[in-house]
Amino acid sequence: MTISNAKKKSPSRSADQAQKSALRETLAGAPKPALASPVVTAATATGLWDFAAYPVDVLQRSILFWDVLRQRADDMFEHERAGLPPLLDFKYEMLLDARRFEAPVNYALLRITEVGEYCAADCVDPAKPPVIVVDPRAGHGPGIGGFKRESEVGMALREGHPVYFVMFFPQPVAGQTLAHVLHALRHFVEAVALRHPGQPPVLYGNCQAGWAVTLLSADCQGLVGPAVLNGSPLSYWAGESGVNPMRVTGGLLGGAWLAHLTADLGNGRFDGAWLAQNFENLKPEKAIWEKYAHLFANVDTERDRFLEFERWWNGFYFLSREEILAIVENLFIGNKLEQGEMPICAHCSADLRRIKNPLVIFASYGDNITPPQQALGWIPAVYRDTEDLKQADQRIVYLLNPHVGHLGIFVSAAVARLEHRAILESLEDIEALPPGLYEMKIDNPSGEAECHKPSYQVRFEPRQVEDLKTDTSHEAFERVREVSEFNESLYRTFVSPWVQSFANPWSAEMLKWLHPMRSSRYVFSESFNPWMRGVALLAGWVSEHRRPLAEDAPLRAQERAFFEATGTALEGQRELRDAAFEHSFSMLYGAAAAGDRSD
Repeated sequence: MTISNAKKKSPSRSADQAQKSALRETLAGAPKPALASPVVTAATATGLWDFAAYPVDVLQRSILFWDVLRQRADDMFEHERAGLPPLLDFKYEMLLDARRFEAPVNYALLRITEVGEYCAADCVDPAKPPVIVVDPRAGHGPGIGGFKRESEVGMALREGHPVYFVMFFPQPVAGQTLAHVLHALRHFVEAVALRHPGQPPVLYGNCQAGWAVTLLSADCQGLVGPAVLNGSPLSYWAGESGVNPMRVTGGLLGGAWLAHLTADLGNGRFDGAWLAQNFENLKPEKAIWEKYAHLFANVDTERDRFLEFERWWNGFYFLSREEILAIVENLFIGNKLEQGEMPICAHCSADLRRIKNPLVIFASYGDNITPPQQALGWIPAVYRDTEDLKQADQRIVYLLNPHVGHLGIFVSAAVARLEHRAILESLEDIEALPPGLYEMKIDNPSGEAECHKPSYQVRFEPRQVEDLKTDTSHEAFERVREVSEFNESLYRTFVSPWVQSFANPWSAEMLKWLHPMRSSRYVFSESFNPWMRGVALLAGWVSEHRRPLAEDAPLRAQERAFFEATGTALEGQRELRDAAFEHSFSMLYGAAAAGDRSD
């Protein structure tokens, strides 16, 4: 036998010997070696389990998700039946009810009395001035400044300030005007000042309440202390092209006549739900997708937080026809506040140069409602340069957050614990500054929001008024104002009387409940949709037997990727819409300019 033949025959002999050896071992009871077949490892078993458990997890989360929407609708009806009271997380007493004033308005002054089980008086430092928090009438009810412990109200109490809160009622007094409101607010300030002699109150204005606080400061010289403006627009034409489309929508809609029509259809009342809808339309990818996708993905932990915020968000208040027209014509369209042309009374206009108390302006680059340009752009419009500001003996300090959104300025616990606390702790330092413009910088090496001085340091860096100037085209917006005044005069003369003759309380109430911001919510209520009772029963059973799928499961990761991709696609569509708005505005009125801050 040759070597080559031996190599050819050796495999068959080896196979025979292996079979005989296996047979002997089997007969002898020895363990049989594993066959070469697919092996189910621990990783494979886990993957198969996740694949089978994911549909169950989605079904359970779906039931819990719909139950949260049911609870939101029920909370909305409950809040409505209770009369839409302010959603403050603090006990209070009503000191003044402006509905009983000579010129009545739907405002009231509250004093915060208790924090949980503790009396607020026990926290007060007699040496510290009172703080008056004024919430905005921007469609929602009062409470954003204090609807949880870590808020503006909560931080002021922690720092030892007596705290007062200006609330408003859901329905305006028939025919109330902005002048009536400002007179009532002045009365509130005077009442607080009498309770704390020698300590001018600190005014805290949120969003649209900021311009009201600014007007109060101009009207109450020597009566008020520093005023803090949080996310408050005062320069309505300013902004960045492609980033802040709200400033051009008034021109695309033809001006103030549409707000007038809406108020006429509401029987003399303007429904705040329209303002809330405009807010959601600014970034629909967040309002109609990301908010609900986040809730669905984290329904086990996000239920309470979601319901807490939505209870405030879905409590819509009304403005009078006179108020909304004055706001739209003089602020949103006319931008008359920074120009010193905003009428208050018959022979009185607002003049921001009359403000002598220090101003603290808190804005954010992540705020698409009140970008820094709108919060700060009025300063170079009122003061020619830095020297002019100093000659006016004024101190203006601004603080910029790099990323927080509009609502985060008021409701973010981290912002309340750091920025708002730093503002309150620095009031004496701000009043002691020489006249001029300053940027407030917070150095926080620890990175923790829950800290006090000296864990963080505050410094005030001098700035130049000239650096705040923007290249916004006033000519384009002046044309918008002219078109708005023309359309409004036509509507007021020829259309409004007919609409008012047909409008009545019944038709106004019908339009109120048919508004998409309400109907899209209450459709999930048990009182409106009996099928939701079954969802509530299922949700109770699911909660008891729930076994959530691990967050790092592969299918959960793919789910998050899908949610993110969908949000990105919606964001792209919104950016195209905004670009179309800007282009249409430029074609109609001329370029609005970029509005970026010039360096």
